[in-house]
Amino acid sequence: MREATDIASYLADLEDIPGTQVFTAQRARQGYHLNQCAMSLMKPENRERFKADEQAYIDEWPMSEEQKQALLARDYNRLLNLGGNIYFLAKVFSTDGISVVQGVSTMTGMSVEEYQAMMMAGGRSPVGQRSIRENN
Repeated sequence: MREATDIASYLADLEDIPGTQVFTAQRARQGYHLNQCAMSLMKPENRERFKADEQAYIDEWPMSEEQKQALLARDYNRLLNLGGNIYFLAKVFSTDGISVVQGVSTMTGMSVEEYQAMMMAGGRSPVGQRSIRENN
């Protein structure tokens, strides 16, 4: 079993992966209401309410203002950092009428076509993508 300092070090290492937000227990707690809001969009009546007035709908959830603003802006990278889970946030993609590929491509700064081509070619190269600390 790991000691507390080992766990803290392990969790800190998860934050050192460039371009990756590992969904830790801390992020799960932070994003609980955000993710529940996103999951609520599985119900047609909730999707209709959301589409009719996004601000009013998300104001029903006890999320932080930062989470609410990121959701309204569809800033998925920020939402991941604020505790969002991509599997739950995919419900927002679907509500917006876009595919997961389209939604995820917005997180990369690439066009859908560029993103698809990169993934079909095996994804991003790991070279230079292993550690934030080592690349600074």
